[in-house]
Amino acid sequence: MSKQFASAGDMAEKTVSFTEIGPGLYAFTAQGDPNTGVIVGEESVMVIDAQATPAMAHKVVERIRQVTDKPVKHVVLSHYHAVRVLGASGYGASEIIASDLCRAMIVERGQEDWDSEFARFPRLFQDAETIPGLTWPTLTFSDTLTLWLGRRRVDLMWLGRGHTAGDIVAWVPDARVMYSGDLVEYRSACYCGDAHFGDWPDTLDEIAELEPDALMPGRGDAVAGSENVAEAVELTRQFLRDTYDSVSRGAARGASLKECFDAAAAHMRPVYGEWAIFEHCLPFNVARAYDEAQGIDTPRIWTAERDRQMWQALQG
Repeated sequence: MSKQFASAGDMAEKTVSFTEIGPGLYAFTAQGDPNTGVIVGEESVMVIDAQATPAMAHKVVERIRQVTDKPVKHVVLSHYHAVRVLGASGYGASEIIASDLCRAMIVERGQEDWDSEFARFPRLFQDAETIPGLTWPTLTFSDTLTLWLGRRRVDLMWLGRGHTAGDIVAWVPDARVMYSGDLVEYRSACYCGDAHFGDWPDTLDEIAELEPDALMPGRGDAVAGSENVAEAVELTRQFLRDTYDSVSRGAARGASLKECFDAAAAHMRPVYGEWAIFEHCLPFNVARAYDEAQGIDTPRIWTAERDRQMWQALQG
C-alpha cells in the first residue's frame, strides 16, 4: 500500500442527496462524506453538523433555500472533529450548540485535530481559506437540552461515550427522527481514532431504545423505517466488535501494533473493504483499539506528525 494517506488521493466529487426523512426534516448526504441534518421549525432552521468549511456549508444552505426561506438560528455540533465543525460560520446562526465535553475537547485538541484531518483528507476541506478559525460553541450542556422551534421540540442528548467522549444526538419526538452524528454509520466505516470501544455499544443501546422511525447517520444514506434503523445500529455495533475483538486478542498475547493491524486488516477487509473510508480509518481504528486494550482510557491526541509516523509504520 502507498505511504500516502488512503484518503489523500480521494479527489472524486461525490453526488449530493437532500432527502426528506420526516415532515420538515432533511438529510444532506454525499456517498459516504460527512452528513448534515436540517430541521425546519415554524420560524427558523436548525442545522446538525456544519461541514468542514464555510464554502462547503454554503452548499447545504443552497439546499435549505430550496425548501424554506427561514433563517438558520441554531447550528448543533454532534462532536468536535474538524470536518463537522469548522464550517459553522457559513450559516450565520445566532447559536452554536454542543456538549460540555465537546467544548472541552475543542480546547484540549481542536487545533491538532484540524491540522491532522486537513492533511489526511484534503478533499473534505474545499476552500479551506474560508475557515475563520476554531469553532467555539455559544451554548453547552451536560446531559440534555430541549429546544423549541416554535411548536417543534428538539431534544439534544448526551447518551454516553462512543465515537468520542462528547458526542450528542438530536431527537425530534413528533416525527420520531434521530440525527445520530457519527455514533451510527450506515455501510460506512466508523472512525474510531478517538473512540471508547467499551462504552460505545451501551450508547447504541440508548439510541435503539428510542425506536426511531428514521435516522440520519454521520456517514452513509439516511434510513427510514424501524427495521432499517435497527439494521444501521446493528451494523455499527458489528463493525466496532470486529475491530476491537481482533485487536484486543493480539494485544493480550503481546503482539505488536503492526501485527494487530495486519490481523485486523485480514479479518475485516473481506467484510467491510468496500465501505466508504474503510482504508482511511483502519490504521487509526487499530491504534486506538490497541491503546484501549492496554488500559489507556483517554484517547491520545492525534497530531499531523503522529498521523504520519503511525501510517508509515503500519503500511511498511
